[in-house]
Amino acid sequence: MRVVRYYEHGDPSVLRVEDAPKPEAGPGEVLIRAEAIGVNYADVQKRQGLPIGGPATLPAAPAGDVAGVVEAVGAGVSNVAVGDRVVAPVRYGAYAEYATAYAATVFRIPATIDAAQATALPSPGETAYHVLTTVGQLKPGETVLINAASGGIGHLLVQLARAKGAGRIIGTVGSPAKLDFIRSVGADVAICYGHEDWVDEVRAATGDKGADLVLETVGNEVLAHSIQLAARFGRIVCYGGASGERPPAISPWDFIDMKSLHGFNLYALFQDRPEVIAAGRKELLEYVESGQVTPAVYSRIPLEDAAKAHELMEARQHTGKVVLVP
Repeated sequence: MRVVRYYEHGDPSVLRVEDAPKPEAGPGEVLIRAEAIGVNYADVQKRQGLPIGGPATLPAAPAGDVAGVVEAVGAGVSNVAVGDRVVAPVRYGAYAEYATAYAATVFRIPATIDAAQATALPSPGETAYHVLTTVGQLKPGETVLINAASGGIGHLLVQLARAKGAGRIIGTVGSPAKLDFIRSVGADVAICYGHEDWVDEVRAATGDKGADLVLETVGNEVLAHSIQLAARFGRIVCYGGASGERPPAISPWDFIDMKSLHGFNLYALFQDRPEVIAAGRKELLEYVESGQVTPAVYSRIPLEDAAKAHELMEARQHTGKVVLVP
């Protein structure tokens, strides 16, 4: 089978397509014949050498969300069977024709979406759900500020916030070209944080009160400004650092107005709160099957052109998901 690996950190050209034996499903695992592979920005950063979500070790084979058909099941697996259409997060060797995943992390693919759309369910979809609900505790009628609102997670956050009754949804993006997209998925206000006066624009959109909930994944000065843009008693949830840059120093005095800052790690929930994961997965699927949340696929790229997928994501041109097709 074909698999994508890399042996040094660097630009997308370090990604190599190689031949490898088909993996086998171990105990508690399933083997998936891939139809689509969701590319996540964290793996772009790891290829660059940034230790996002853990050490950026070598040699490496990128992670991703793999949708396809169950080819085999390992010992002890009872929740899925051979022939089922599923999608699951794969932590190593996702860019491949076949991949193994833990059966406990598998989603059955709803009939209403295709495999490429389904790649948004595990890592992006579950992150969006739990950032908004489990950690962010969004309440109906609240104002929510979503940074990087056009990305693979961000565009799902906008739709979930709408489905959960947010009163006002403010989405920010890195370039003006993406403003129409986030309006199309449900943002009430669309703002480019590349503009010098974007902070003033957000303040005006909240009537100078600030946002009740801020969902932040850019990092650098955008995080520092986002803390300022939270309302009194507001919550800020930080779930990534797409810029790869550290924010300016943050002081306890930044939270003096009863603000709170929360971190998020999906795999911590998997390991320590499986009942929360199960409940969230059920509700997320209901939103997708009802059409309240529709994953957007920006581009479907052949597996052998994986470097092009990384180039596209590094250029920040995409909206929604970038997907590899074996």
